[in-house]
Amino acid sequence: MTPPDVSTTPVDGSMSEQPARAFGWSDMFVHPDEDPRADGGFEGERGTLVGYLRDQRLTLELKCAGLDAEQLARRSVPPSTMSLLGLLRHMAEVERGWFRRTMAGLDAPRIWCTEADPDADFDGAVADPEVVTEAWRAWRAEVEFAERFVAEAVDLGIAGRRGEEDHPLRSVLVHMIEEYARHNGHADLLRERIDGRVGQ
Repeated sequence: MTPPDVSTTPVDGSMSEQPARAFGWSDMFVHPDEDPRADGGFEGERGTLVGYLRDQRLTLELKCAGLDAEQLARRSVPPSTMSLLGLLRHMAEVERGWFRRTMAGLDAPRIWCTEADPDADFDGAVADPEVVTEAWRAWRAEVEFAERFVAEAVDLGIAGRRGEEDHPLRSVLVHMIEEYARHNGHADLLRERIDGRVGQ
């Protein structure tokens, strides 16, 4: 998908780059030869949950592909502080929270967020190549841990403790699919505002 030309248009009293494009279904889908996702065809409950979660993770990667640090950090839907880089950092925190702390029971501190700054995953998403590299490294490490944990789990009924509640692995996987799907919707809008790229 080739992004359209970008034009400068005022937004909320400021000048911001917005793509000049017309909507069309023809550019809404990644070409099958370029799409790493399976998009269905999974076998069994575990295979289905793991497969759809993998596809959602890959979707976030695709939404961030080809962008530099400034673009990834751009908060392009004001007044929200959300950015693609912020989403990547946020999902690294979410993966870590559910799989390392809740399911594996590890004493794993948060990567960026603290009690003093619970939104540090978004607030610290600045246009610095080193910050981008750190975010990708952290996210991929958490995804790798999660995938290994799920693959080695005896069954989907094993539970982890969070607060006063037990959370079966099955429910955690469903929640993670939900979490990614929600934020990938945000990523759709963020990416379109950056360079006009739309679709899957």
